[in-house]
Amino acid sequence: MVMTQANHSELTPLRFLQRSAEVYPSKTAIIHGSRNYSYAQFESRVQRFAQAIRTRINPGDRVAVLAPNTPEMLMAHYAVPLAGGVLIALNTRLTAHELRYIMDHSEAKLLFADTELLANTSTLRAEILSLEALIEITDDQYTGQRPEIAVDGTLEELLDTVSTAEPLAYEVADERAPIALNYTSGTTGKPKGVLYSHRGSYLNSLSEAHHQGFTTQTRYLWTLPMFHCNGWCTPWAVTAAGGTHLCLRGVREDAVWDGIEELGATHLCGAPTVCSIIADAPRAHPLQAPLRITTAGAPPSPAIIAKLQKLGIEVVHVYGLTEVYGPYTICEYQDEWNQLGEDERASLLSRQGVGMLTAESARIVDENMGDVPADGQTMGEIVLRGNNVMIGYYRDEAATEQAFAGGWFHTGDLGVMHPDGYIQVRDRAKDIIISGGENISTIEVEQALASHPEVLDLAVVGVPDEKWGERPVAYVIRASGSTLDEETLIGFAREKLAGYKVPRTIVFPQDLPRTSTGKVQKNVLRAQGLSETK
Repeated sequence: MVMTQANHSELTPLRFLQRSAEVYPSKTAIIHGSRNYSYAQFESRVQRFAQAIRTRINPGDRVAVLAPNTPEMLMAHYAVPLAGGVLIALNTRLTAHELRYIMDHSEAKLLFADTELLANTSTLRAEILSLEALIEITDDQYTGQRPEIAVDGTLEELLDTVSTAEPLAYEVADERAPIALNYTSGTTGKPKGVLYSHRGSYLNSLSEAHHQGFTTQTRYLWTLPMFHCNGWCTPWAVTAAGGTHLCLRGVREDAVWDGIEELGATHLCGAPTVCSIIADAPRAHPLQAPLRITTAGAPPSPAIIAKLQKLGIEVVHVYGLTEVYGPYTICEYQDEWNQLGEDERASLLSRQGVGMLTAESARIVDENMGDVPADGQTMGEIVLRGNNVMIGYYRDEAATEQAFAGGWFHTGDLGVMHPDGYIQVRDRAKDIIISGGENISTIEVEQALASHPEVLDLAVVGVPDEKWGERPVAYVIRASGSTLDEETLIGFAREKLAGYKVPRTIVFPQDLPRTSTGKVQKNVLRAQGLSETK
């Protein structure tokens, strides 16, 4: 067997933009308020963006972007790796403290930040030794006041410095090299950096395009944050299909319905929260044109699925984690389900399903890595492997080795295998709460609350929430003589955590339930929290 340039090329999703610009140069690629870009304009702006970055970094350097779902965030998914960098799409909801940790851990060299989000970057230039420039991204859709933060110029000014040059090649020397670094709380207090490869991103993008049914007629509404698993690789998948990106600064009820009714959205993704926004809106009505929603994060309730189906909206349920590029399994619809009643059909659709096109089959295993019976009852851990699994955790070999024990990625999620081969999540790793599609580490929240001098002991658990899927509740033991109240402690937490991580409910019990070895019985607290929410 002979492998040469004639029969082998390294896989990279950068190729998707190159192809669509060649095949559909005049087709509308991006719509954002009054701004429109054809595929030729999209590609041209990415080239200038990449060339500007390339003069400021070395191959493999990390470049961070803090922005909503604007064209600039979308373009960064191509420009940064095209320049030879590794993209860090930062969570727009993080506090300054959380951003500081990620910027320090990643040793990012450049930070591009949207005007609206500059406030949390005010100290980064002085505190992060690796950071050489803070560059502002302006957007005419933002009409608020600009924070008084000094920057090293704007993106537009940076692009103006680019002279005519040979286009950068849409190719990589090694398809297994990192393309992106995504931070997730995981099961520890400090965020872990999850490395994606060009190969994995390319293949997962093809899965997304296939399973979501993307074509040149696709008009994809950006309700899913691009910072979340790189938008499940959809910045690359929609482009691969030659579809149109409909950008959104924020996921608000009217903005979403405007995208559906006025911009003709055909596809969107998001957590069950997004499904609820659409289904429960006063403007909700049966649609004349097809709309497909792909949802994940927490299992969508059969009731929400039924509501959306009555509006003529197709619901696709997927399951995954940051460590597997977002979605890994999909609840593939079976024709025979058409004969079932609405409730039974919705119940089947709420399962997590089977491996996607470019993924291997998921397994449910016992503690010895043996497969549990496919009876829909016996619980085990969900383990995954294949091209859709991360390279590893950045600068954390021990955590990587532990996650890959036995040759499979251990999700920490508990589930069952049904007789038809479909998996279903029954419980998740005890330290993870999924609220509005975002992971919250209970350990991280506990550490933040525990830093208050009047907190003696505590435990944080997740309880069901109709809107967000889950929300954190803290059970706090106060120090002797303390009169610390709920409002004060919540205010303290807001200074250290992103808003979505802050418990809205704090209970002050006399003691915490513990095992004989002294471990807090969080299952007891979860059951208590569940009864209190009913």
